[in-house]
Amino acid sequence: MHVKLKEPKTGVLKNIKFGFSWTTLFFGFFPALLRGDWKWALIQFVLQIIFCSLTNIIFAFFYNGIYIKKELLSGYVPADEESKNILVEKGYLS
Repeated sequence: MHVKLKEPKTGVLKNIKFGFSWTTLFFGFFPALLRGDWKWALIQFVLQIIFCSLTNIIFAFFYNGIYIKKELLSGYVPADEESKNILVEKGYLS
């Protein structure tokens, strides 16, 4: 399941997968790094050094949700009704 988010001022669209992050499972902190999510990339990197790949398994369940919340807080809005309904259903919007 994907949600589409739009930045209202610039019109930039992001298609973000909702749920389990296979890329985080296999590549650790690199998906966050490539998305420009420096804070969570650093957190994952430090935890990966301490706890090895166990961190990848844990973050794979949560990272996409963390990223969606970050984008919503930075001003992105749902790009369509389907995305809005998914975000309301999952508790990210009211």
